[in-house]
Order: sequence, then structure tokens, then C-alpha cells
Amino acid sequence: MIKKHNALDWIAFILLVIGGLNWGLVGLFHMDLVAMIFGVATTLARIVYVLVGLSAIYVAIKGFACHKACDKPV
Repeated sequence: MIKKHNALDWIAFILLVIGGLNWGLVGLFHMDLVAMIFGVATTLARIVYVLVGLSAIYVAIKGFACHKACDKPV
């Protein structure tokens, strides 16, 4: 059964995309976009990093739960 995504799912997805793009920029060009926008090691930058990390945990747990539910025969 396919479930619709709620607002938290979309926020987590957007934060993961932002985090992924930021890490790509860091790896390719040594450019930390979050630090450039919010400042290096500022509270706001750290909040963004924490939110991206929490989003990753949320999506991983939600994806694992969906995977287990999807494996059950109908």
C-alpha cells in the first residue's frame, strides 16, 4: 500500500537534499555553503547541521519501517 507523505516527510527530504548538496560542494570544491550563508561554526549553522542529521535518522527509520511493511505478503 502506498502512503502519502506528510509535511515532516517533505521537510526531512528537503533538508537531506540541502545536506547532500552541501557535502557534494565540500567534497568537490572545498566550499561549505551552509557556513558561507550562516557563518563558520555559528549557532545557526550548527542548527542546520543538526537538522540535516536528524532528518537522515528520520528518513532511515521511516524507510526501514516501510521496507519491513512492504515485504509482508498481502
